[in-house]
Amino acid sequence: MSKFEGVVPILATPFHEDESLDLESWQRLLEFMIGVGVDGVTILGVLGESNRLGDHEREALIHSAVSTVNKRVPIIVGTSHRGTTAARYLSQMAQNLGADAVMVMAGKEPVPNDERIVEFYQRIAEEITIPVVLQDHPASSEVHLSVSLILRVLREVPAIQCIKEEAVPTAPKIRQLRDGMGDRRLPILTGLGALYAPFDLEAGSDGFNTGFAFPEVLTAMVKAARAADWQRVHELYARFAALIVFEQQPGVAIRKEILRHRGLLASARVRHPGVNVTPAVAKDLDALLARTLPGIDITRPIACEN
Repeated sequence: MSKFEGVVPILATPFHEDESLDLESWQRLLEFMIGVGVDGVTILGVLGESNRLGDHEREALIHSAVSTVNKRVPIIVGTSHRGTTAARYLSQMAQNLGADAVMVMAGKEPVPNDERIVEFYQRIAEEITIPVVLQDHPASSEVHLSVSLILRVLREVPAIQCIKEEAVPTAPKIRQLRDGMGDRRLPILTGLGALYAPFDLEAGSDGFNTGFAFPEVLTAMVKAARAADWQRVHELYARFAALIVFEQQPGVAIRKEILRHRGLLASARVRHPGVNVTPAVAKDLDALLARTLPGIDITRPIACEN
């Protein structure tokens, strides 16, 4: 994988109502993402409920993704784990099954230790030959990486070829990382459901690595940002801001329900102990989709030019 830029959506893991893997919906989701022109896909991230999957299920999902995508776009596999040995094992599994890169965030320890974090990434990188994406997401990892520590990890672990920046406030941190890199321009992708999309792009983000259920919108934002059409970026954001904020509520249920509305998932089931969408929330979502995209068939790609 030679570059990390544009829109690389994080994919939800589809389950049947009995919480078993739904590989048919998985393949349909992958095909849709490729069809709308994404620059890659990331699987088994936080949105993918990776912490609720067994190793055999991870293997099945990676194998299915690699087979379905068939090198049309790069595949990044989330391999985060609090244990270094386990993270190395998951990263090796991903590489052996055909992943193009792995995404890893450091795990929380009772006594924070910068040296151990550097060693964590070094030990993973020593066991694989594909690139590593450093994920900075304290909301899920409970690890707060300083700008100076991230820059140090980048210097000492050349295998890290991209930063996924999700530590709020994201835009200032992206600027600080850009300044700290000097002449070296390592890609930075932003996440958090595109919650701060225009500000992150203005700060120097190369695109999005997140699970917003309308990646076409993010692609249009990136296109406008590359053309320095910041008015267009903010217009797109303003149009979809309510949906972005609503979808970004804790958990993955709302996003999976939107993907079900789009005809991509047969079921929006979240694996226990995750919470599923309640009837009240589903009703609010229906109203919001009708206001945001009135009369538009969301099972088809959204034309953001109009």
